[in-house]
Amino acid sequence: MRFLETKLSGAWLIEPEPIVDERGSFTRTFCANEFGDRGLETRFVQNSQSENLFKGTLRGMHFQLAPHAEVKLVSCIRGAIYDVIVDMRPSSPSRYKWVGYELTPENRRQLYVPAGFAHGFQTLTDDTVVSYLISEFYTPQASFGVRYDDPAFGIAWPMVPTAMSEKDHNWPLIQDVVSG
Repeated sequence: MRFLETKLSGAWLIEPEPIVDERGSFTRTFCANEFGDRGLETRFVQNSQSENLFKGTLRGMHFQLAPHAEVKLVSCIRGAIYDVIVDMRPSSPSRYKWVGYELTPENRRQLYVPAGFAHGFQTLTDDTVVSYLISEFYTPQASFGVRYDDPAFGIAWPMVPTAMSEKDHNWPLIQDVVSG
């Protein structure tokens, strides 16, 4: 696996390196030793999938509040997504900055999302499936989010959303929930 540092401290783009032969390929997508050697989370308690019917579907920007903050390892196992994270950590020099990457089954990329980051994605094709390894159990009362189109972040989404939950559409702007 290749671990590529992003411009946001603690967030990594991971590119698994398949072994290919006449039968097909074999790809290691997680190794506790390799993650641990970089100080990354190695304990994941949930594996979840998101199935998305339509191109342009937007999910985000989600996170869990402390003490239930979670690390995610995100991959796209069918279709294609534009995956986005925003650094929400109060003391971080990259607070409110974002990065986005295209994840597909073909490029095998995974995005390592540290605790304290908001996460969301937009589907680039119909019939898309996203897989998440998650380090903490889902805690409904700790679930939170911020607006996908918040001007404080300035995320450049690939297209106008075609489908989105009411909850995601109505998350607050960051200026309405955090001062400083």
